[in-house]
Amino acid sequence: MKVKSIEEIREFLQPFAKRLEVEIVDIEFKMSKNPSLTIFIETESGVDLDTLERFHNEINSPIDEFDPTFGSPYTLNVSSPGVDRPFKTERDFERNLGSDVEIKLFAPIKNVKFLEGELIAFDKNTVTIISGKEEIKIERNKIAKINQAIKFD
Repeated sequence: MKVKSIEEIREFLQPFAKRLEVEIVDIEFKMSKNPSLTIFIETESGVDLDTLERFHNEINSPIDEFDPTFGSPYTLNVSSPGVDRPFKTERDFERNLGSDVEIKLFAPIKNVKFLEGELIAFDKNTVTIISGKEEIKIERNKIAKINQAIKFD
C-alpha cells in the first residue's frame, strides 16, 4: 500500500490543529490487515475525550479528500499520547522542564541503565537532570527513552 509521508500528513493537519488549539505530537501509520492512521494530540491542559472527538470530527472529511493512502481503505484514530510516552519533540522537553523524568539508557553509565530525576536543562545534544543531589548530564544519543516520571501517591 502506498502512503503519503508523515510530514505531508502533518503539514496538511497543522491548520486544523492550530484552529482547535491542539498540538500534533506524533503521527503513526500501521500497515496490517486493517491499516490505521493514528494522530496523537496534546493541549496545554491535557487531552480529554471531548477534545479527541472534536479533532477527529474536524479532520475526518478533509483527510479523506487529502487521501493519504491513495484510495486504499484505512481507519483514522485520534489519541492522547499517554503520560508515559517518550519525548520526541523539543516542545516535549520544554513542557517538562522542572518535572521529574525517567531515562532509560542504551548502555549503562556508572553501572546504571535507568535514571530518574528532575529535568533542569536540555539542548540538541544533551539532557541534564538532578537525581538525588547529583547533577547528571547525559548525551541524547545514549538515551533509549525519556518520558515524564509517573508518580503514584
